[in-house]
Amino acid sequence: MQRNVLEYLEATAPRLPDKVAFSNGADALTFAQLHRAARGIGTRLAREGLDHEPVVVFMEKHPRSVAAFFGVVYSGCFYVPIDEEMPPYRVELIFQTLNPRAVICDEKTRPAVEKLGYAGLLLDYSDAAETEPDDGLLSAIRDRQLDTDPLYIVFTSGSTGVPKGVVACHRSVIDYIEQLSATLGFSEETVFGNQTPLYFDACLKELYPTIKFGATTYLIPKSLFLFPIKLVDYLNEHRINTVCWVVSALTMISGFRVLEKKVPEYLHTIAFGSEVFPIRQFRLWRKALPEAKFTNLYGPTEATGMSCFYHVDRDFAEDEVIPIGRPFPNTGILLLTGDDRPAAPGELGEICIKGTCLTMGYYRMPEKTAECFVQNPLNDTYPELIYRTGDLGRYNERGELVFVSRKDYQIKHMGHRIELQEIEVVAAMHPEVAQACAVYEPEKDHIRLYYTGGAEAAALTAFLKEKLPRYMLPNRMEELERMPLTPNGKVDRKALAGE
Repeated sequence: MQRNVLEYLEATAPRLPDKVAFSNGADALTFAQLHRAARGIGTRLAREGLDHEPVVVFMEKHPRSVAAFFGVVYSGCFYVPIDEEMPPYRVELIFQTLNPRAVICDEKTRPAVEKLGYAGLLLDYSDAAETEPDDGLLSAIRDRQLDTDPLYIVFTSGSTGVPKGVVACHRSVIDYIEQLSATLGFSEETVFGNQTPLYFDACLKELYPTIKFGATTYLIPKSLFLFPIKLVDYLNEHRINTVCWVVSALTMISGFRVLEKKVPEYLHTIAFGSEVFPIRQFRLWRKALPEAKFTNLYGPTEATGMSCFYHVDRDFAEDEVIPIGRPFPNTGILLLTGDDRPAAPGELGEICIKGTCLTMGYYRMPEKTAECFVQNPLNDTYPELIYRTGDLGRYNERGELVFVSRKDYQIKHMGHRIELQEIEVVAAMHPEVAQACAVYEPEKDHIRLYYTGGAEAAALTAFLKEKLPRYMLPNRMEELERMPLTPNGKVDRKALAGE
C-alpha cells in the first residue's frame, strides 16, 4: 500500500513518459513533463524553507495547475487550490484563515494576488517548474513524510460566513482512489472528461486515477457547459469514455434534447452524484447509451470523496429515487436516529461515516471539527470517530441506502454543498439590508433570498456577486416589510418556504 500519492506518478511516468496525462484540448502535459515540472516546483519550494504548511495554488484551470499541486506535495507541504473565478472577498477570507507563506500563480492570476496586498512569497509557475530538480533534497523530504501528513485543503461553505477548510491526508485519498478505481473499473485505457473546478474535492476522481493507471484526463473548458451540443462534440472529438459529473451537468445535455441529435459515442462509464438524478432525465441517458454503466455516488468532502455507490441495475418509476446503495469497501456507514440508535429498515436516520476515508477536520476550526467529527455513540469501549453528515436517509426494502433530505440548513445546489446561512451573513453585510433569510426550493433547485431594509434588488445582486461564488447566488430575491417570526422570535423559515 502506498503511503504517498506521488508514488502513483513515479511508477507511471517512466512507463508511459510520452503519453498525455492532462489536457484541456489545446495545451497538454505528458507524464514525463508532469513529473519533471512537479519535481522542479517541489525543489524550489523546499529551498525556500517551506515544509508541512499550506501553499496556495492560485491559477486558472489548466494542466499546469495539476503539476503545481503535485509540486507542492513534493516539497513536503499541502496544496490549497483557489480558482481565478472566486470572488475576491472569498479569496481574502481564505487567505486570512491560511496566512500562507507561499502562493503559486500564473500570468493571468498574478494581478489578482497582488491586488490582495499579499506580502509573502509569490512564485510564477513557469519559473518554479523550470527549477532543476534536486533528487537528494526530494528524497530526504520523502523519507520524513507520513501517510497521515496533510495532502490538500479544500474550502467549503460555512454557516458563519467564513469558508471551512477541510484537511485531507495521503492515507484517506489513497484509500478512496483504490476503492473508487476498483468499483468503477478505471484502467490505462480510461479517458476522463473532467467537469468540476479544481478547487473542489470532486476532481480527485480524475486527478489521482490518471496518475495511478496512466490514464488521460481532459479538463473540459467551463464555457462548453453553456453549449451542450458543442460539449458532446468535445467528448467525441477526444474519445472521452468516462465521466464523473454532477447531475446538473448531465441533465443540461438531456434537458435540451441533445441526445436525440447526437450522443457521446465513446462513453461507457457514467458516474454521477451530489444531487438526485430526476428519473425522466436519467431514462433519456440510458436510452441513448444502453450499453453504458451508470453509477450513483454519494459522499461529503469531510469523508474525502464519495462514500457510497450504487450501480444502476434496474428501472425506476418517475416518483422513485435512485439509491446511493452501499458503502465502498473499508468505509463504514451508520444510520442513526435522533436518539442515536441504529435506524430500523425504512426508518429515517442521519447518515454517519467512519473509517480511513475521514478527513482530518477543519483547518484552524477546532470547535467546528469537534462538533462534526464525534465519538461513535454505538461504541463506548475505545476512541472511534464518525462524521455526522447532516444528511437523512433510509434503507429500502432491498436493503439499499436511499438519500432523503438535509437535516439542517445546508443544501445541495448545482452539485455543491451550501450553507444557506453563509448567503444570509453576506447579504446582511449590505448597508441597506436589515435582515436576510435564504430558503431553498428543492423541486426547482432554486435559492430564494428574502430581505428587509430597503436595498434595491439590482444593487444587492451586484453586491452578492462580488462576495459569493456564482453557484451560491440566489435565483430569486424578494424584499419584505418585515420578516415572519416564530412564537419564540426566530425567523419563520417554514412560512417563507410556504410549508
